[in-house]
Amino acid sequence: MLGAFGLTEPDCGSDAGGTRTTAVRDGDEWVINGTKCFITNSGTDITGLVTVTAVTGRKADGRPLISSIIVPSGTPGFTVAAPYSKVGWNASDTRELSFQDVRVPAANLLGEEGRGYAQFLRILDEGRVAISALATGLAQGCVDESVKYAHERHAFGRPIGDNQAIQFKIADMEMRAHMARVGWRDAASRLVRGESFKKEAALAKLYSSTVAVDNARDATQIHGGYGFMNEYPVARMWRDSKILEIGEGTSEVQRMLIARELGLPA
Repeated sequence: MLGAFGLTEPDCGSDAGGTRTTAVRDGDEWVINGTKCFITNSGTDITGLVTVTAVTGRKADGRPLISSIIVPSGTPGFTVAAPYSKVGWNASDTRELSFQDVRVPAANLLGEEGRGYAQFLRILDEGRVAISALATGLAQGCVDESVKYAHERHAFGRPIGDNQAIQFKIADMEMRAHMARVGWRDAASRLVRGESFKKEAALAKLYSSTVAVDNARDATQIHGGYGFMNEYPVARMWRDSKILEIGEGTSEVQRMLIARELGLPA
């Protein structure tokens, strides 16, 4: 069974604290209304549930109490839209979800009421380590494919890898991939040791996603016209790279988190 992570909404992505989905207590049930978007693994054949953030009340100062509530697949009023038509990541199931008077047991509250936002932020920290690993793998894949192509492709009577311009471009790609790997491994090791890793996760995610886009662009350039053809792996890498700078927190959000962890004003 897969579970989906229902955080993002049409009007609040980076500003997840602006959640508009609501859950009102009615006896022994929660009644949920709202919409989520860009939700991964929400409509597969083995998707069993989605955990949604919803406003369940207000604090004394008027700020929302955001809680996490489990909604099983197939619950009446819970509608899963058709998959998005995406530029890349086509192997990933991504959909919009709507909730219209969806009723689930009160026991489906995950953790404490009002702690849902904090729970999801913790998961995002861990997710940034995972995205960094994905980005590092993509960056290295671009290097590997470019080295292979540089040996195979001939122009002006010799392999293009004989040209220093190609060699230097691939060397820079390898440097970036290597340093991205160092960053995500550092963040991952802190995570598994139970140490603080928020800043390191943001650093790794920011750097490796930037590197993935840079390497995908350079790999496509090295392949020339063939890099624009879908049968070549670098074409997919190029399409897939950009989302790495957006998902699990945009690059701008990562810079904000890093600055905060350094003690700069929020």
